[in-house]
Amino acid sequence: MVHLLLRRNWIGRIRLALTLAGLPFTVCSSGVRPAISCTPSYPFRATKTITSTSTSCCKRYTTSVRTMPSSATLHVKSRCPQYPGSKIKRLPVPDDKVDWSQKWPQYNPVNHTDPAVLKKPVWADAEIGDFCLFFSVFSPKFNTVDAGVDRTGFEGTYKVENGKPLNPHGRTGVTGRGLLGRWGPNHAADPIVTRWKVDAKGAKILHSVSKRPILQFVAIKRKDCGEWAIPGGMVDPGEQVSLTLQREFSEEALNSLSVVPAERAKIHERINKLFKSPGFQVYKGYVDDPRNTDNAWMETVAVNFHDESGNSVSELPLQAGDDAGQVKWVDVDSSFALYASHSHFLELVTKERKAHW
Repeated sequence: MVHLLLRRNWIGRIRLALTLAGLPFTVCSSGVRPAISCTPSYPFRATKTITSTSTSCCKRYTTSVRTMPSSATLHVKSRCPQYPGSKIKRLPVPDDKVDWSQKWPQYNPVNHTDPAVLKKPVWADAEIGDFCLFFSVFSPKFNTVDAGVDRTGFEGTYKVENGKPLNPHGRTGVTGRGLLGRWGPNHAADPIVTRWKVDAKGAKILHSVSKRPILQFVAIKRKDCGEWAIPGGMVDPGEQVSLTLQREFSEEALNSLSVVPAERAKIHERINKLFKSPGFQVYKGYVDDPRNTDNAWMETVAVNFHDESGNSVSELPLQAGDDAGQVKWVDVDSSFALYASHSHFLELVTKERKAHW
């Protein structure tokens, strides 16, 4: 997926990305490429608070969210036979050899980093051992925040072997970074925005079978595969997850980057109102994603923000941004097919909201 190097968000921040071309060494940068993530989810267990500072109005706001236990199941999509966007075939990894604790001296996976990643874009790391500016060697520090890039894992400390991080969920049959920009965890955030389906008088509409109120959520149609999905994107270096959730929803579902300043201010006001409301964290952890490799993997935080009264984002016209083909409000129902595990996300949301599934 091709993304803009210069990105503006709805709060007016300007990121200046510098790419030096034609030099015999790699530019080590801290930018991030946006992406839409697919994530499994699990029941919540505790509560915590995320606090973020909005740089547009200099006010602090707090979002209450519920945390999730991490997945202990074997990853499956991360071992898909063919690596996405390429002709690379993964080395088949049987279930009993996924865990790094299982000895497998014959394990010899193919190394693959996509050419788009190797072209030194601002959202990607350099190759480990490459020369950077001022002839320093790129050697990132893992399990910590390194030069503004958060390289900590949501599920705890991960292992590092021969200077490279190891996927905490085990072997994938491919080394390198594939399509992912970062060595180690690549952090994403997925906003699940919902409202009640109402009649002309504003009364909640009940499902004819379950007799429960029907939720609607904002869905985007992915350009790469044509499937409907929850909007989402990558967390920029130093950015609070709560801000990423707002930014990605604003850009992907409302196309705020292309509207005139007056309209952008209106979007900003409505988005602020919604994302100041209490939300609950549907999932936080490792993503079983087909882009994962032995040395790079996706992690995400998915949070539901509900427009209870229907007077915040519900009144804004939806417009697809660069990462989406289409966008619309969709009735939440188990029969509606969604990308990856997004249906399970929504099932958890309906349980929380006591809505139809």
